[in-house]
Formats: sequence, C-alpha cells, structure tokens
Amino acid sequence: MRATYMYGPGDVRVIDVPDPTIRTPTDALVRVVRACVCGSDLHPYHSMPPTPQGSSMGHEFIGVVEDIGGDVHTVRKGDLVIAPFAWSDGTCDFCREGLQTSCRHGGFWNSGDVGGGQAEAVRVPLADGTLVPVPVEEDSPLIPSLLTLSDVYGTGYHAAVRARVDAGTTVTVIGDGAVGLLAVLSAEQLGAQRIILMGRHKDRTDLGQEFGATDIVAERGAEGIAKVHELTGDGTHVVIEAVGHMPAYQQAVGVVRPGGVISRVGVPQYENAPVGFDSLFGPNITLTGGPAPVRAYIDRLLPGVLDGSVDPGKVFDREIGLDAIADGYRDMDNRTALKVLVRP
Repeated sequence: MRATYMYGPGDVRVIDVPDPTIRTPTDALVRVVRACVCGSDLHPYHSMPPTPQGSSMGHEFIGVVEDIGGDVHTVRKGDLVIAPFAWSDGTCDFCREGLQTSCRHGGFWNSGDVGGGQAEAVRVPLADGTLVPVPVEEDSPLIPSLLTLSDVYGTGYHAAVRARVDAGTTVTVIGDGAVGLLAVLSAEQLGAQRIILMGRHKDRTDLGQEFGATDIVAERGAEGIAKVHELTGDGTHVVIEAVGHMPAYQQAVGVVRPGGVISRVGVPQYENAPVGFDSLFGPNITLTGGPAPVRAYIDRLLPGVLDGSVDPGKVFDREIGLDAIADGYRDMDNRTALKVLVRP
C-alpha cells in the first residue's frame, strides 16, 4: 500500500510499504477514507533530523473497518469509524477517568510497529477502546466534520474545558490555525460571551468570527498584548494558546487576567517556559492543557456534527489526493492553506 513518510526537513514522500495485517486479537484493520495534515506535523517538517529510513506520518483519520481480531466486539467489518489521535484500551484507570492519552496500554500512531494515518490503511491496536463507529456512509458530506473529531475539534474543546470556560469567562484564543478556530467554537459552545481571537490571516479570522469570536486582534507581541488590554482592561479570564512557540506563550502570559487560566494545546516547541513570581505565581495564574484525550469528548461532540448544528469541517479549505501530500504540507507551511484534507 501507499503511505506518507518524512525523511527530514521539508522531505515528504509517498512510498510503497507492506499492507498492515491483524497481529493481535484486539486489532482492527481500517481502510482510510480521509486523513489530513495537522499543524503539529509542521514541527518535524521544519526540524526533523534527516533519517534514511524515514518516519511514517499522520495521526488523524476516518475509515472503514476491513477486518477485526477475534476479541474485537464494539466495531464490525464495514463500519465507518473515527480514529482518535491516540489509541487506548478504554478500561484502565486513566481511560476511565477520561485521560486516554495516558492509557497504561495505549500509544500514538507512528510509534513502534503502528503506522500512521496518512496512508491507505492502518492497523488499529485496542480497537474496542479506540474506534468510534458512526452511522454514516463514506461518501457523506459530514465526513470532513467527523474527521475533526479525531483531533482538532476535540483538542480545541479540551483547551476550553481544561480552562473551565463558561458564561462568566472572557476568553482570548492565540492562533488562527484549525485548533485555535475550533477552540473559539468550543468556547462559544460552553457559553463564553466575549472571545478575542489573535490572528493575522483574514480568511481565517473571518471563519473565527463565524465560529463565535467577538473581537479580532491582528497585532502580535507587546502591541498585541496592549490591544487586548485596551479591549478588556485587565486581560481575559482564559487564554487558550494554540500555537506552541515561545512568543505565543509570552503573549498568553501578557493577556491573562490575574486569577485566570492559560490553557496550552499547541505542542510546545520550547523548554523552560516562565512560571515564576512575575509571570504566573504572583498573579495567581493557573497553567493547564496538554495532549487532548479526544476519545473522551467524541460522544459529547458527535451529536452536533451528525445533526448539522455545528460544522467544524469548515476548517478544511483544500482537498488533495495522497500522491500530492507533499504539496499539502508545503501549502500549510506557507499559510496558503488552513488545513488540508487528504483522500487516499
């Protein structure tokens, strides 16, 4: 089958690899119907050390179950399923607490002998705990929105939930990528009355306003911080940092209100973030966030997608075939695409 591998910075290729097979009784074999490129894929795209063997890519996909092991009972052959970006057993203490990204027996795509979602098929370990069947056909117009439940919608929602967003909180979202925009949508769903989106790309911030942003701040750094304070006085109760770079974190510290919460879901590309007296301790700021256990949120978010009351799939603004995925990476890196949908 064909699968996407990265060999170093900017070096993305589609190669032939062995077809995945059932290896354990808890496995399922899923034919990928749609995958996508994630903003976090751009981190290795910039900085991955060159490697001759390459690394498989992709952690967001939706597909059809082609085969199952003897101990799989919650999905059947022919089911259309959502695959969260972490696989998990659904039974350990962390899974029962809704933290599937810390599953004692789980893991992440593209690790060990488990491949990635930017491919024609994937072996899914622990299928019962991982996969979520949905009652739609693979040509349904809901497919893009269902795909967001594998990562970016659940991640944006996680950021808002961890920050305890409700009708009494004001929110700043830093980053106008797919996660940031869906954090705006999630904050609006949780009742926030004022949501400031910090982003510079008008097509994206326009979508952010459609999702519920009440104010747009295009400025960055000290100028952006000053603009948020001009709008709010003391800053906002919640800041969702959906970028992962140090300037975004510093901006978050600058716009959070005393007693507020910074919720980070952009994968940090730095160490030693300021957490001392002047940054977090003195003003009683809470720092939270982390890899979203999206499996915990799918059941909560799925009904709105199925009934059409929300359309998170609007974050996809380009669709390509798998053979063109290198172009998809390049377009997202150049900011000429917000999020690229991939059809194997």
